Amino acid sequence: MVVVAILAAGRGTRMKSNLPKVLHSLGGRSLIERVIDSVKPLSPSQQMVIVGYQAAEVKAAIQSTPDLEFVEQSVQLGTGHAIQQLLPHLEGYRGDLLVLSGDVPLLRTETLKNLLQTHQENQNAATILTAYLDNPKGYGRVFCNGENIVQQIVEDRDCTPNQKQNNRINAGIYCFRWQDLAKVLPHLQTNNSQKEYYLTDAVSLLKPVMAVDLEDEQEILGINDRLQLATAYEILQKRVKEKWMSAGVTLIDPASITIDDTVEIEPDVIIEPQTHLRGYTVIQTGSRIGPGSLIENSQIGENVTVLYSVVINSIIQTKTCVGPYTHFRGQVQVGAGCRVGNFVELKNTKLGDRTNVAHLSYLGDTTAGTKVNIGAGTITANYDGVKKHPTNIGDRTKTGANSVLVAPVTLGNDVYIAAGSTVTEDVPDDSLVIARARQVVKPGWRNKSTEPLKSPE
Repeated sequence: MVVVAILAAGRGTRMKSNLPKVLHSLGGRSLIERVIDSVKPLSPSQQMVIVGYQAAEVKAAIQSTPDLEFVEQSVQLGTGHAIQQLLPHLEGYRGDLLVLSGDVPLLRTETLKNLLQTHQENQNAATILTAYLDNPKGYGRVFCNGENIVQQIVEDRDCTPNQKQNNRINAGIYCFRWQDLAKVLPHLQTNNSQKEYYLTDAVSLLKPVMAVDLEDEQEILGINDRLQLATAYEILQKRVKEKWMSAGVTLIDPASITIDDTVEIEPDVIIEPQTHLRGYTVIQTGSRIGPGSLIENSQIGENVTVLYSVVINSIIQTKTCVGPYTHFRGQVQVGAGCRVGNFVELKNTKLGDRTNVAHLSYLGDTTAGTKVNIGAGTITANYDGVKKHPTNIGDRTKTGANSVLVAPVTLGNDVYIAAGSTVTEDVPDDSLVIARARQVVKPGWRNKSTEPLKSPE
């Protein structure tokens, strides 16, 4: 049995932001959401988030996560003080406590499983995650015997010059036998330069304590400023790209591509340069995305092409070509075998199979059937200044260039709209609509009283 406690009470002044540090985004999810997700496979009996600075904002951001409990640390007096706040909440509990930091977002679940397994198999009072760093500045140093039993932990600011030569550092990730920890927590002192209660002091009061060394030191990168946030993003992107290339996805110029780790990509997809995949996007086999495209929270079917386009909250079915310079937003659904081309915007619109909107058009709040052809410059005028209104277009209907469909309006099946028409009334099946003034030509129109311009001499 294990309870997880996530430290999320700090302000993070070095971020220079009004947003609590743990709510800053990394690859589409906040730092603390990433920490929470990393422990889900451990199936903890309780997940407790210790909040302090802007506690209400932190709670609001993650309260939809199931089975979270919030513990208030109204005054931030160190990590030991934070864990002291758990005492009334875990009274009588006899399992293990896993302590994580809300600003350390790159820990792999496998690392946490190994830490917990080592802790339980050796029946340790405490087990801590450690790593060897070339530059350990800023980290507490861990001193062990030959069997990885911890003898001492000294914070960086309290280290002597000799102690600072030790490059084995404390990662700030702990697993405790709670009943042992609960006995020593009330006895912590503030005998240090920061006048804080250190959780590492609790470790020094417990026996046995074992260190577990990390193989990949990047996992314990803590986020304290924007530079470290950018570094974490680079690490995350490297992981994601290596994963998908190993799975049969082609990334042309990976350095110019970004992919959230919530994205799913099938084999034989090609991602062109300067393409960005965001959110809960799925791209099926054979599709080619980019160059220069943004796909966010969308589903892309098999053998789809998206060139220099933006697709947000939309679904595109198989063998459809999109772009260049196309924008989908607001729940667009495009059927199979469609063509949506140059400088077209679709908003809250549904296109049936084999429908074409080739260029220079806007369709908003529109439903179009199968084999529809939308002529260049066609616009659905869906907004009357107060409300949005729908346009419905039947199967095999064609609109001429520069048509305006003034919603609400319905066009039946097999309707033809003459170029330049403004349609304001419903049209029945199998009809031709001509809704424009007849051309008038008046010869000799130039104003006779106006002298012609003289050519310069």
